[in-house]
Amino acid sequence: MKIIRTKGRGARQTAETLAALERRGGAALDTVLTSVKRIVADVRKGGDRALLRYAAKLDGAQLGKQDALATLRVSTDEMKAAWEAIDDPMRYALTTAASQIRGFAEKQLPQSWTSSPIDGLTTGQIVRPIGSVGCYVPSGRHPLPSTLLMTAIPAQVAGVPRIVVVSPKPAPETLAAAYLLGITEFYRLGGAHAVAALAYGTGTLARVDKIVGPGNLYVTAAKRLVSFDCGIDMLAGPTEIVVTSDRGRAADIASDLVAQAEHDPEAVAIFVTTREDLAKNVIEETKIRAKENPIALQALARYGLVIIAADAKEAQSITNRLAPEHLTVDSMRDLTWVENAGSVFVGRWSSQPMGDYISGPNHTLPTGGTARLRGGLSVNDFIKLITVQEYNGAAMRVLGPKAALLAEAEGLVGHAAAIRTRLGKGGQRG
Repeated sequence: MKIIRTKGRGARQTAETLAALERRGGAALDTVLTSVKRIVADVRKGGDRALLRYAAKLDGAQLGKQDALATLRVSTDEMKAAWEAIDDPMRYALTTAASQIRGFAEKQLPQSWTSSPIDGLTTGQIVRPIGSVGCYVPSGRHPLPSTLLMTAIPAQVAGVPRIVVVSPKPAPETLAAAYLLGITEFYRLGGAHAVAALAYGTGTLARVDKIVGPGNLYVTAAKRLVSFDCGIDMLAGPTEIVVTSDRGRAADIASDLVAQAEHDPEAVAIFVTTREDLAKNVIEETKIRAKENPIALQALARYGLVIIAADAKEAQSITNRLAPEHLTVDSMRDLTWVENAGSVFVGRWSSQPMGDYISGPNHTLPTGGTARLRGGLSVNDFIKLITVQEYNGAAMRVLGPKAALLAEAEGLVGHAAAIRTRLGKGGQRG
């Protein structure tokens, strides 16, 4: 990690670095776009045949000559066997995490409601789930059963009737998690071809309405490509952590920086402070803690940064400019200035990995600065809010003439006529 300062000789370079960090995001997707376009087009056109070809080539699927497609689908018996094979502590951990995530999602779920802003007019909303969702669960460098919980449970809470899970080489824990949740449609598929199959459907795998969950560059690029034809949650890139603190313990701060950095050599890890002594102590601690962690070492060497701000206000401004995926702050009072963050961790006991697994809030979070625009995955990603309005004659007579005037001002005479027809003589302009 390196130190940069907002004041003094390096101030100009720091300003340029911060500006570049604000622009981080989708540029890396362009490097794989040509390949991804070809894969997506092949699966869209070729269906099952193309899907099998890519599953064998890219996922390493062992496909027999007879009923090759059936080997891609994970049976309920296989998921059950995985659940029975894991030990009791792991079963308890998965069950506890699922309960925490479900409880949080249930509190997030919007409610249907009605209101009468004037006599004779009823307005409101009804909440309905989307029809089907595809949950992408990575299984590359780090298989992520936690992602299955984080994506499928909010969909279940929302009431989505069809939930499809795809994961190219699912770990036993991932299969066990699927059994715990009662998942019935699970395919050994990954990469851009899995995204294409979910978005457009094949003879075997029916298309879904929305695709959620993180993945590598190929998965993310494919989600961007299909996003005009199929809903997606977000374009999640490599993980990010920002810790903004003047009171934290160097060991705690460094341990969280290393923890998030070990996800990916491209991970971004930043510490923002006003204290030079704490900055130096954090750097020393990260060196010690990343020593035996090659992925974290790479990430910290490339994208690890300590920013020394002139004062607390500047530190807060920098943090909001960075709009990090994960943010740690010193106390609940800091929440008053936080504007842009995917998920916030407060105080020394709130280690960021707790949010990755068991706290309850979702760990599928916006990266690349998109926390300026949205929060993390939630039950709201799996529902539709349908608005409702009902008039009686009295309410129409109160609001109708005003609406007709607005329609005529816009030159939409048919709109005005549709209103005035219901009003009769009393609704005519005079």
